[in-house]
Amino acid sequence: MDRSQPDLSLVVPAYNEAGGIRPVVSRLFDAFRQAGYQLEVVVVDNGSTDGTGEVLAGMVQTYPHLRIHRIAVNQGYGNGILEGLPVATAEWVGMIPADGQVDAEDVVRLYEAALATDGNIVAKVRRRFRLDGLNRKFVSVAYNLLVLILWPGLGTLDTNGSPKLLRREALRTMHLTSTGWFLDPELMIKAHHMKLRVLEVNVFARMRGTGLSHVRPSTCWEFLVELLRYRFTGVIAQWKREYLVPSRVLEQRT
Repeated sequence: MDRSQPDLSLVVPAYNEAGGIRPVVSRLFDAFRQAGYQLEVVVVDNGSTDGTGEVLAGMVQTYPHLRIHRIAVNQGYGNGILEGLPVATAEWVGMIPADGQVDAEDVVRLYEAALATDGNIVAKVRRRFRLDGLNRKFVSVAYNLLVLILWPGLGTLDTNGSPKLLRREALRTMHLTSTGWFLDPELMIKAHHMKLRVLEVNVFARMRGTGLSHVRPSTCWEFLVELLRYRFTGVIAQWKREYLVPSRVLEQRT
């Protein structure tokens, strides 16, 4: 086996995460190494101004499969992921926030569950046990209920649960475009139309150890507007015409 080729690439957008990015990345590398897998971590320094880039630069010698991609000005969570995806080189690609909410060992467990399938899936976590306040829990339940009403067959009760892992070819077909917080629902909606199965692993979601959440009240408005736009306008129909149908025709020819 060529161990220079990673088994999995994880894209991690990091915005002002100088205090916590080192343990998050280190635990991911260590957990996958102990399980016998070669991990590639693409950390996107998403316009940080707190020294996140300097912390990452100091880790490269220790972790040769750490890739750093710098964005000068933060343009959103989704944009950080979109910028990092082309840097990833593995057949399986995932995305995970830099907050350390999900244990590295659970990410390994999710990857192993994905490997046991035929690959036509989106593998993701469901944050079954969450250390959130009552207000955050209420907003989360209401949001996921709205998503289920608009897309009853989406196959998840935790749309934004990450990491999410899938094959590179599926990501290419999705042609993701959301530069803000809507990237997670966009991925799940397109996976639904691509008839990808959803494989969910229940995990314990920890509170942030350091840093601040970048979710704001305006995030709820962004989700609402984009959910309605994707459901009731021609966004998905246009994507199908331009990307989904051509990819299926190509599969049939080959």
